[in-house]
Amino acid sequence: MRKVCFVDTTMRDAHQSLLATRVTTSELAKIAPLVDQVGYHAVEVWGGATFDSCVRYLDEDPWERLDVLKEKFKKTKLQMLLRGQNLLGYRNYADDVVELFVKTMSKHGIDVVRIFDALNDFRNLEQSAKAIKASGMHLQVAMSYTTSPVHNIDYFVEISDAAVELGADSLCIKDMAGLLKPGTATTLVNEIKKRHPIPLEVHSHFTTGIADMTYLKSAEAGADILDTATSSMGFGTSQPGVESIWTALHDVGLADRPDYPLLKEINDYFAGVRRNHSGTDAGFTINTSVLENQIPGGMYSNLINQLKSQNMSDKFEEVLDEVPRVRADLGYPPLVTPTSQIVGVQAVLNVMNKERYKTITKEVERYIKGFYGSPPAEIEKSLKSRVMGVEESISHRPGDTLDLEVEKGRSELGLLAQNDEDLLIYLLLGEVGKKFLAQRYQNSLRVDFDVAKDFKEGITVYPV
Repeated sequence: MRKVCFVDTTMRDAHQSLLATRVTTSELAKIAPLVDQVGYHAVEVWGGATFDSCVRYLDEDPWERLDVLKEKFKKTKLQMLLRGQNLLGYRNYADDVVELFVKTMSKHGIDVVRIFDALNDFRNLEQSAKAIKASGMHLQVAMSYTTSPVHNIDYFVEISDAAVELGADSLCIKDMAGLLKPGTATTLVNEIKKRHPIPLEVHSHFTTGIADMTYLKSAEAGADILDTATSSMGFGTSQPGVESIWTALHDVGLADRPDYPLLKEINDYFAGVRRNHSGTDAGFTINTSVLENQIPGGMYSNLINQLKSQNMSDKFEEVLDEVPRVRADLGYPPLVTPTSQIVGVQAVLNVMNKERYKTITKEVERYIKGFYGSPPAEIEKSLKSRVMGVEESISHRPGDTLDLEVEKGRSELGLLAQNDEDLLIYLLLGEVGKKFLAQRYQNSLRVDFDVAKDFKEGITVYPV
């Protein structure tokens, strides 16, 4: 009988969703050899917000994290999440940056790359897909799942065709906010599997409390792989717990019997890790209102922390109400990085200013102008007119008009670009990356950090 496989997300999406991506490399490395024994199809260890968080908050090199975990996982494939032309940053990068980044992450041991575009505009995946295939890694193309007047079964089946045309080795239904319902999942999985006999993975979050039922129905309908996390780092805005999902699938003959003692040891370890990060724990259980506001796990925890930092925690419910209104105005983009940040920040500003669109962020303007791709539906007319005037949004692939960045960045960094890894930290994270590198090399290169920390974008750091 067909058996369903599992991907463990504990080391990436789980703590991104629950703990604002603050789990350290050493915390992950200690338990990695045990996780390697479980028999997962793959472990998701990198990508998403980890690249930024390592540098910005943890003072860690994200490339070194990958090296450490690659050494620990002797049997299990390493998987990551890549945002197409956005890579692991928050804007579209030039094609030469995409190519260099993909080559470099392949060199550091990534086996499976899940790529997606927030708008399901697969023009934004063309360059990364090509580079991934050329590097010999497994290409998984994800469809960002959401619901709206334009997002229906036919829509997702149609874009699955486009994903296969990109050269996908496998497909993924990426349900960021836990919106995929069991009955819909049955139909969607059936339709996709009928058209495309390649592995299909289902990724969801427990935010709305229905993901475990959705997983069961997806597996019964033909899904090959499910994303889960160890229970102490699961549920809430994270993925369903692996122990319960594995047990349920074993009971219906779709999985072998799990190794409960091994899973318990891993679960107990991560329970301690979670206690260590209680200060950033979103403390979220289940909220069925997410079926309406559609806020995904990572966005939810980050909104909470953002409002706390602005002393606006009392405005949280207002922001939750404003998010779907902004989303509708912008043509119903799926709420996933970077569109979740674009919509979220604008919603916070609308509430803070007590007037909608009194201030429009630069990223909302760029979105409306088409620099992130084509929105799923029409943008609200008065908002679009205010931003565009008589201009038209761009219609070409957004990456086509971007100037090459690699050599320019290398020139700007000077001796701080000791290797391609350093250069990519700067190219993706800008001044934050430059300060990180200056601090790292201030002794070996005799960089005056007191001077370097004041440098702005485009200014070269020279050794003293």
